[in-house]
Amino acid sequence: MADSHRDRIAVVTGAASGIGQAFAQRLAEDGCHVVIADVQPADETVGMVRQAGRRALYYRCDVSAPESVAALAAAVEQTFGRCDILVNNAGIFRLQPFEEITFADWRRVLAINLDSAFLTASAFATGMKRRGWGRIVNMASSTLGTVTHGYVHYIASKGGMVGLTRALATELGPHGITVNAIAPTLTRTPGAMKRGPRAGDADMEQSFANHARRQAIPRTQTPGDLVGTLSFLTSDDAAFITGQTLYVNGGLVRA
Repeated sequence: MADSHRDRIAVVTGAASGIGQAFAQRLAEDGCHVVIADVQPADETVGMVRQAGRRALYYRCDVSAPESVAALAAAVEQTFGRCDILVNNAGIFRLQPFEEITFADWRRVLAINLDSAFLTASAFATGMKRRGWGRIVNMASSTLGTVTHGYVHYIASKGGMVGLTRALATELGPHGITVNAIAPTLTRTPGAMKRGPRAGDADMEQSFANHARRQAIPRTQTPGDLVGTLSFLTSDDAAFITGQTLYVNGGLVRA
């Protein structure tokens, strides 16, 4: 599988920390050169990619803004000449009761979590089609299949991501491009820790423990649990898998 990644160019959004950082590191270890697109500084991720012996490019990008994504695509073209693998990982989540969600709140979550994937796919798919090879992996969520309160805008955005994945798979499949999604559960990341505990839980450790008890594998998910799935989906071994959402959640949701 590693040979099929050798010298591929991967663009990973939201890769400054958390799951995106783990994705960037794994792709570098697989042999990819990695573009880290994030609004946050990503020196640590850049260091991980270079430590793996691969080239790294950090580009400050607001993935919800068309002009920023266009500038990212231009920078990737200038530096590497192409994008082979696109990982749409950037996203935000906020515990917010439905009655308190304003339209501005709704639009911000949809823009960053879903509009961004449309924009980046639009920016890079043409080049993938021209070369007859490409891998797009979108981040969905296991909340689509669970009873989860306080995340109406987030769950709606991830439902849209599943729909976008299926539709893009149909559009791009004839050109050698696969489009799939990964749906994790609650994952121990800096972002999750900042979000704070779920309603009724004293702290995040209690939230993690309560969540883990609902899974077939009763432990907290980490970014490392997701990197193997990404490595597979972006390889030649997954060339006949497209339009799928893989639930990687310790058996919380079985689909």
